[in-house]
Amino acid sequence: MFLPVPHVIVQPDDGVLPVRTLIEAAKRSLLIKQFTFTEPSLIQAVIDRKQAGVAVRVMLNPKRSGGDRANDDTFETFKAAGVEIQWASPKFYVTHEKSIVVDGQAALIATFNLCEKYFTITRDYGILTQDPARVAQVIEGFEADWEHRDWSPDPSTGLLWSNSNSRIQMSKFIDTAEKHLDVQHPKFVDAVILDRLVEASERGVHVRVLCGGKHGISDWDVLDTFSSLRVLQRFGVKVHKQKNYRLHAKLILVDKAHALVGSMNIDRSAFDLRRELLPD
Repeated sequence: MFLPVPHVIVQPDDGVLPVRTLIEAAKRSLLIKQFTFTEPSLIQAVIDRKQAGVAVRVMLNPKRSGGDRANDDTFETFKAAGVEIQWASPKFYVTHEKSIVVDGQAALIATFNLCEKYFTITRDYGILTQDPARVAQVIEGFEADWEHRDWSPDPSTGLLWSNSNSRIQMSKFIDTAEKHLDVQHPKFVDAVILDRLVEASERGVHVRVLCGGKHGISDWDVLDTFSSLRVLQRFGVKVHKQKNYRLHAKLILVDKAHALVGSMNIDRSAFDLRRELLPD
């Protein structure tokens, strides 16, 4: 399947066009699972695919952890247009996953939500995969959540899922670093991952952390995050605040060759309570 979309999307440099192009490429089926979906041109692109005869299903997170409901208008718009839509599985406190599957052959897994600010003012990434096993597993996860049933993903595909295998798989990924470990994350609220970063530094890995300051961090996570960053500095980790764009990305880069990027923050609730998805 040929798609005129890059394998790696970098925001805000690439903007909304690659995502819209991906949606418009759907000929048979389109599956969308999103934490927040409000960008008007993408909403219209989905409706256009439905009207063109594509089998479209959309799953949206009903409310954020603070209780606000950002997706209500989009839900009603899709419903009125005849798009098959439902709220995400109640098995998870929040569905934070950001995935799009086109024709069962290509899947976009992203750190960004489908909202204007993530295409204009935040640093974010998206990975487009056409690996059959990975695409099939994203579909499996969609179907399980659509049907509100339990599901245990096979970890051999290289996809990390919360609340299933993400903490242990991220730890193992960090442990593979031999020379370089670059981390670009807004939150640092998990003792296990903090320990793995410290251990990497102690064994001689050059560890660098790019954080985002207080932007995008809830009041109850600020103290944990800044304490964790100070601990990392005490062990020789280079910590810098990103200044050019607001930091929303979740990226871990090992030895300048392997990347872990997706929806999940380094955050206890992300590992234990939420639906999250990352590819390595």
